[in-house]
Amino acid sequence: MIDLNDLRARPDAYADAAKKKRMAVDIKKFLALDQLRKDLLVAVEDMRAKKNSVSKRVPVMKGKEKEEAIKEMKELDRNLEAKEEELTRTESGWQEMQLFLPSIPLDSVPVGKDDTENVKLRTWGEVPTFDFEPKDHIALGEALDIIDIPRGVKIAGSRSYVLKGDGARLELAVLLFTIDHLQKKGFTPFLPPLLANYEAMMGTSYFPGGEEQAYAVGVQKQKGGPMESDGLWLIGTSEVSVASYHQGETLEFSNLPKRYAGISNCFRREAGTYGKDAKGLYRIHQFQKVEQVVLCEADPEVSAKMHAELLQNAEEVLQALKLPYRVVAVCTGDMGRGQVYKNDIETWMPSRKAYGETHSCSTFHDFQARRLGIKYEDKDGKKKFVHTLNNTCIASPRILIPLLEIHQKENGSISIPEVLQPYMNGKKEISA
Repeated sequence: MIDLNDLRARPDAYADAAKKKRMAVDIKKFLALDQLRKDLLVAVEDMRAKKNSVSKRVPVMKGKEKEEAIKEMKELDRNLEAKEEELTRTESGWQEMQLFLPSIPLDSVPVGKDDTENVKLRTWGEVPTFDFEPKDHIALGEALDIIDIPRGVKIAGSRSYVLKGDGARLELAVLLFTIDHLQKKGFTPFLPPLLANYEAMMGTSYFPGGEEQAYAVGVQKQKGGPMESDGLWLIGTSEVSVASYHQGETLEFSNLPKRYAGISNCFRREAGTYGKDAKGLYRIHQFQKVEQVVLCEADPEVSAKMHAELLQNAEEVLQALKLPYRVVAVCTGDMGRGQVYKNDIETWMPSRKAYGETHSCSTFHDFQARRLGIKYEDKDGKKKFVHTLNNTCIASPRILIPLLEIHQKENGSISIPEVLQPYMNGKKEISA
């Protein structure tokens, strides 16, 4: 949610932001609604004051004067009720429309229509070459009996899978190594709720507008009857739960920044992606992720430093896993509603012959904090909304694609990166 005073002061900047982010939001229409709300508030208050004035005089009136006053009171009641109903309808639309207003991207964000116009900033590592015919992660996983997609589909439908044996251990090893890496840097690990209410989904700006990508949780009241919502949703990232942890609170300045690392299962419907990345583990419904979440003071320079820190943490994990990657600056057309700056990290995937997105690092400034009501009291005792940031530090099984494919040997075995071996009971390779 944006600062409405700022919107009123420079509406053209927000109209430009909506255009660059390719979001269908009518800023002029919102401002007209905003003015109507203000006018109705004044009118309702005036009518209430007039009604109170008349009601105070009625008890001391007599005869015809009293009858006229009572008649006037009834008329005021009818008019006030109609005006209050109009105000309620207007405020409802005003509140709803606010949730679709975009934040303004930083000046450093490249302007572009979609992810094809993201800008490469740097690369790390050498793209591997093989002196044998490499296999993709599916063939490797099936031959080593660590990935079973057909049985996953049998159980849960398309885009489902089973990790087993050393495949399951490898995923856990990656997650635990990442958590350990972050904890050494002062991050507090979280095992947050996998279910979230609408307020948390709205507060982190996934709703409204992202409902079709989320799984709603419901119950069947009677056999054969329709499902009724419990008002809860399966999270698509622990950002939802962890960022909402301090919802409605005022934090102490001395306790900032808050560095949190949420580890969780994540669930996404992938609606609208039929036939896209349908093979393998790239785009699936359920995965596990370690998400960095930071709450810091409302200072753009501090936010920028925290963004660089989060990005570096993720890069260090990839470097430790010896996986080549590139970092891109995400363009305006590929950004979310609340993001003011965003980087993606794309890791090289041999079977795709391309870099594939594995991480996203986002700065929101106070956009999420306004929706969640998270403030802090600064050194002068003034209350301000915190700035929030988040970054994927690792997500699996997508990261298993480059991990298996890059570290494969000619005989079909997989070399386990040295940093993961302690989490694999000292095992150095996965072999048949």
